[in-house]
This record gives sequence, structure tokens and C-alpha cells, in this order.
Amino acid sequence: MTPPAMTLKHYLQFSDLTADEYAWLFQRAAIIKKKFKAYEKHHSLADRTLAMIFEKASTRTRVSFEAGMYQLGGSVVHLTTGDSQLGRAEPIEDSAKVISRMVDLVMIRTFGQDKIELFARHSRVPVINGLTNEFHPCQILADIFTYIEHRGAIAGKTVAWVGDGNNMANTWLQAAELLGFTVHLSTPSGYEVDQAIAGIRGTDSYKVFKDPMQACQGADLVTTDVWTSMGYEAENEARKKAFADWCVDEEMMRAAKPDALFMHCLPAHRGEEVAAEVIDGPQSVVWDEAENRMHAQKALMEYLLLGRVG
Repeated sequence: MTPPAMTLKHYLQFSDLTADEYAWLFQRAAIIKKKFKAYEKHHSLADRTLAMIFEKASTRTRVSFEAGMYQLGGSVVHLTTGDSQLGRAEPIEDSAKVISRMVDLVMIRTFGQDKIELFARHSRVPVINGLTNEFHPCQILADIFTYIEHRGAIAGKTVAWVGDGNNMANTWLQAAELLGFTVHLSTPSGYEVDQAIAGIRGTDSYKVFKDPMQACQGADLVTTDVWTSMGYEAENEARKKAFADWCVDEEMMRAAKPDALFMHCLPAHRGEEVAAEVIDGPQSVVWDEAENRMHAQKALMEYLLLGRVG
């Protein structure tokens, strides 16, 4: 369980940590990744157990957390909707009290942010947001780590978000406000970011563009997501029509800086939100980005349990 000297800390949205803590995490993730590439053991979480609760299916989240925890020397308990339906089989509060007595960390991938916040309030161990409808902090943690690997510090840079005003967009806004960069937002009408959900204090860290091409102008990073996120499948056809002009193509990438990167959290639909020439092109770092989920999350899990270890 969490050492008595450690203050219990959860990671439910990007704003839960400070800029200083992120600086540490990015440095730590780089060290952990270097050891992984050198086949050097790094068992800082030996004898620790991570419970993963999935109400939303996942490939990258499961593999990155499960492989990551094993690489840290720990073990994993995997629970799906059939095993544990939060708030259905028993109250979320009760599930939290029971599960957190048996493991050291809990990762939850679910629908409403309210569920994970309620679970965390009754948990004795750190809780990590593996994705909710409102936020996806682990993905942005990995994305920024990937940017730093390729281009250096992200402070002062411009990130173009082209597409849905979804959990990814909300989290990018939080990151920009906290880490000192700017987000250029371009979403179709009716799919804008809800600033109240993002919880940002002002508008200094982002600008809104009706034209996605203008949003990409001079950007250091262009990023997007699927047009129809999990849970919104009934809107798929309407979204395809609304988002038709929000496909990141080669013309948009030419509007960005010559050395701009392209990212996508995956899975991707080539020919919809991104052209094949872009995601499979030389500016794309999506495969590094996907791998870095694991390394960034290893640094995060280690930090939540052990603090700033040497």
C-alpha cells in the first residue's frame, strides 16, 4: 500500500499535477525508457499490484499499463465490465473500499468522470484515469513526452487541434495552461470544447479557429482524433458529414512549420480524420507516441507510489 510518509495522490485529470511534477515525470520517463531499450531491469515496483478496471474496451491502454507494470516488477489484476460494473453490482464507494484494500494502484477506463472521482474519494490507494468521456491525461502525458523527445521543450510552442472538442481537446487545454504553450482549436460547429468541463481559467493559452487550415498555420505540432469516440457511435453518420473538412491532410501539414510533427492517439481511420499520406508520412510520430504511453505511465505509477526516487 502507499507508504505512510507519502501523501495520497490521484491522477484523474492533467491539472492534478504541477508543472514541476511534470518536469520530473518527463525526465524520469526518459530514464526508464533508456533502461528498457538497453534490456536493463528496473523493478522499482516489485511486489506492488495494479488493478485495471475497464468499462470501455482498449488495446493501447491495457497493453501499456499491463506490460509497464510487469516491467516495473509488479503484477496486474485485470477487471472488465463483466467482472466489475461500477455502481451496478454494488455502489462505487463499496467497490473502491474493497479493491483499494487489496492492491496498491487502480487504473480505471470508464465513461463519466464522476465515476472515477467518486471511486477516488473512497480509495486508499492512488487512482489513475485511463480515459473518461471528459479527460485522457495519460495520453497527453505521453504526447508531450514524445514531443520533448523529438523537438525539446514544449513551452512557447503551438499545438493545432483539428477535430472534435472531446476528452483529448479538454486535456490539451489543461496542459497548455499549465506548461506554457498555446493550443489552436478548430472544431466543426456544434462540436466545440466546453471550457467549463476543461476547467481552464482564461483564454490566454488557446485560440479558436473556424478554419482548420488557419489553426494549423505555423503550428509546431498538429494532432487529431477519431471523429466518433467510443460511446457516440449512434452519431457516426452525422459526424462524418459535419467533420468532412476537418481531415488533416498534406495541405494542412504544409501550413504548419516545416519541422512540425503529427500525432494521433489511435486507432486511426485513414481517409477520415487523417490522410494516409500524413499518418504514414515522415512528420508522423504516432508509433513513438503509442510506445511512449507505456514509458510515461511507468514513470507516473512509480511517482504516485514512491515519489521522486533516485
